[in-house]
Amino acid sequence: MNLPNYFLADLPPEAVLSPTMIAEACQTLKRNRERYLLNRSTEGLIKILSDMADGWLQAENPFRRHALELGPAQTGFSRVTLERGLDNFFKQLTRENFHALLIQEFGDAKRLDLMTATAAEQKQNRAAIANAPEFQVHITAGNLPNPALASIVFGFLTRSAQFVKCASGSAFLLRLFAHSIYDADAKLGACLEIAEWRGGNADLENVLFAEADCVTATGDDETLDKIRKRLSLKTRFLGHGHRVSFGFVAHEVLYGSRAKKIVASAADDVVAWNQLGCLSPHVIYVQLGGEISPEHFAQLLAEELERREQTEPRGELPAEHAAAIASRRGIYEVRAAHSPETTQHWCSKDSTAWTVIYEADARFQMSCLNRFIYVKGVADLKTALENADDIRGKVSTVGIAAPEEKINEIATQLARWGATRICPLGQMQNPPLTLRHDGRPALGDLITWTDLEL
Repeated sequence: MNLPNYFLADLPPEAVLSPTMIAEACQTLKRNRERYLLNRSTEGLIKILSDMADGWLQAENPFRRHALELGPAQTGFSRVTLERGLDNFFKQLTRENFHALLIQEFGDAKRLDLMTATAAEQKQNRAAIANAPEFQVHITAGNLPNPALASIVFGFLTRSAQFVKCASGSAFLLRLFAHSIYDADAKLGACLEIAEWRGGNADLENVLFAEADCVTATGDDETLDKIRKRLSLKTRFLGHGHRVSFGFVAHEVLYGSRAKKIVASAADDVVAWNQLGCLSPHVIYVQLGGEISPEHFAQLLAEELERREQTEPRGELPAEHAAAIASRRGIYEVRAAHSPETTQHWCSKDSTAWTVIYEADARFQMSCLNRFIYVKGVADLKTALENADDIRGKVSTVGIAAPEEKINEIATQLARWGATRICPLGQMQNPPLTLRHDGRPALGDLITWTDLEL
């Protein structure tokens, strides 16, 4: 599949971007937005986006085939991992889900089209319309595509021209997505630009930031702080910094076949996108007192990850990442040899494909990821949260497995502690379109309200 040169990321590797090229691209995007996007109806945009997403779910779709055939070499994810992750994302882009998102964010699905009023506003003789920034810039981090794909979709929905700056060598999937938009509607595709360069290129980024009305960025906290300081006061900045996640399994569900299903769900979360990204678990806390002990849970999880490696292999890692896993394994091999009652470990043979560490010490432990997971026994959720106090305020998602009658109680306890997303174990890397990422509005942070008082 030969992609035409529609985007800066399509240029050959030897091409050198200049500040003038970036400035011209920004101005073109703004003009195209005025001509082709600003006056589109929300329903029309939803139809284009949902039809495009449906195409990505079809086996014969050329963009899907290209992603799955060349993606493993380009991204490091295996074909099955890519397929599962992309399917989970595109299944969310339906008309029903878009409407649910708009009503959640604005109270009315037509808020972006015209002055509308909710029932409460009608009683007050008020109406309002939501307006998005003219020009959004997205700064992405790493090869995990779904957060950036969601940002692009939200940008189109709110009728913004968009420039996506990818980290060097990470634009492959975003380029394919952009081309699929262009294929579905060339005028809409003309309101989007994809480019990649190594971060810290001040000549290019100063031009880009000067043109932006809104900048969204993902990355570590230090990177976000540097970007924020380079923006003018009039530029809106939405940064999503480093976050971590963990799981909790209540003892009441650790019996018989249900325990095996929960182990499989935990494996789903470890395997999805190779445990990369802020939604993946570092630790799974397992409550003591069930038919299955935390140590046995860890062993069953290891067995499940070994099975998954046969059907959904992790893929190759850069040498430095594999070395980090091997080094961490070595530490726990020594501990397990000297204190088997408090530390045990299981790992893939002759590779770093997966690792499970059981520790009696319940303190939260940062994983080196790429299917390296800790299992820790705790008396109850309160004990787990006490041991995770160092990451309080930095937790993205908590995946839980618990009796239905206890879920609200557990969720409330987690919410009071500071967790912003609680979901079933097995769904941590599969958030809904309506996700309030880091507890913030999905679309509400992007827009400015205009109120009409009648």
